[in-house]
Amino acid sequence: MNANAGQGVHPLRSGPAAAAVRVVLVDDHAVVREGYRRLLESESDPALHVVAEHATADEANAWLLREAQGVDVLVLDLSMPGRDGLDFARRCAARWPALRILVFTMHDHPAMVSQALAAGVAGYVTKTSAPEMLVACLKRVARGETGVLSPDVMPQQAATNAAQPPHMSLSPREFDVLRLLIAGQTLEDIAQRLHLSPKTVSNLQAMVRSKLGVRSAVELLRYGQRYGID
Repeated sequence: MNANAGQGVHPLRSGPAAAAVRVVLVDDHAVVREGYRRLLESESDPALHVVAEHATADEANAWLLREAQGVDVLVLDLSMPGRDGLDFARRCAARWPALRILVFTMHDHPAMVSQALAAGVAGYVTKTSAPEMLVACLKRVARGETGVLSPDVMPQQAATNAAQPPHMSLSPREFDVLRLLIAGQTLEDIAQRLHLSPKTVSNLQAMVRSKLGVRSAVELLRYGQRYGID
């Protein structure tokens, strides 16, 4: 587990301007969160105010159950200890429809982008983007725009639409299971991470293998390597 997990929840801060965009950061690296916060809070017109920071999706979920009405935009990494970030985004979008979600992650695979958008996120920015791109996309998401993408993922999206590989037909839950299987997680680990029963995960694994045309864990790993799924 990352050394930063379980750390770094900043309580609501007092005194932001009424028109400020209220932001929550969810990333398992404390240093990275601090950098985000400094970057965002240096902005104006509108001001961006970080009201909380969390190291895991579970921490963020517990906090949002109490404070979601005081948040405008959730900036979310997808790779963290504990609950899967993509699954968390999907649950947040369903539970708090007014909450705008901006993914900020190292993952630039077209399937990940498509799954995130299908999960209900409003924007997707990669961590290879310039800092100014994060700020610009966050402001667009705060204004109510959807489908906000950093330029480096746009060409990949176009290529994906032109010729879709088998994994693009997976349901969101099947894609969650595919990613975790490729990462070497056991069925029991996946069940705990996605809050599902082991039997359900076993059935999803069977569906994934059937749709992808693979028969073993080794073939599944090779499939992931072929398409850059991690």
